[in-house]
Amino acid sequence: MANLFSETEGTTIEHFMILHKIEKVKELIMYNDLNLSEIAWKLHYSSVAHLSHQFKKVTGLTPSFFRKLKNKKRKSINDV
Repeated sequence: MANLFSETEGTTIEHFMILHKIEKVKELIMYNDLNLSEIAWKLHYSSVAHLSHQFKKVTGLTPSFFRKLKNKKRKSINDV
């Protein structure tokens, strides 16, 4: 089954799951006010360090830097 998945999707099941988990982390960073500890717990990471390492490996950014980018792009309600 794993071979069929890899042939169809062009990636392993593990990598596919990691990518989807990181997308969920991005979503939680962008749209919720959860801190990294809460996000790590919610998505069953063993630690914030593990989440941060995996996030940086996939995106090239740290979760903290990603959050700062989000805050720069976010407009005040008065600016809308």
